[in-house]
Amino acid sequence: MADREARKQKVIEALNTARAMELFAITQYMNQHYNLDNMDYGELAMNMKLIAIDEMRHAERFAERIKELGGEPCTSFDAVVNKGQEVRAIYPFDSNLEDDTIDAYNGFLAVCREMGDNVSVKLFDAIIEEEQLHYNYFDNINTHIATLGDTYLSKIAGTPSSTGPSNKGFVLGQGAA
Repeated sequence: MADREARKQKVIEALNTARAMELFAITQYMNQHYNLDNMDYGELAMNMKLIAIDEMRHAERFAERIKELGGEPCTSFDAVVNKGQEVRAIYPFDSNLEDDTIDAYNGFLAVCREMGDNVSVKLFDAIIEEEQLHYNYFDNINTHIATLGDTYLSKIAGTPSSTGPSNKGFVLGQGAA
């Protein structure tokens, strides 16, 4: 019995670390959303907000699983939000953040598998797929900005930032998952 509890605790630790990473991403992406909207890059701001909503959904799913295992979901994170970024700095930063997240979550998935928790394995697997979509989006925007520069940014300037009445998030808005 003690062995099962120890295995559960390792899974809860992995889930809580992932939840803290999501809480950081939410705060970072919402800060970027506000800044992009303020810089009048509405389309980029809108997608940043939708990605933050995806991260909120991930944080909630991790919390629900932690509670199912008898743990207490964390409510904070240790990282420092990078504020006031210029548009050219946001997308390489976020690509790197998502790439690090995917790497960490693959490690957490392995811990869950090793501890015999297939439900948490499936949860990490599903969320990793969504994080990959975020990475792809950020990397593509970064490539556009690096390749096309001001031409690309001028095309985006002045676009609407409203996400409308339904905030499904970026992934669900794309028809995935």
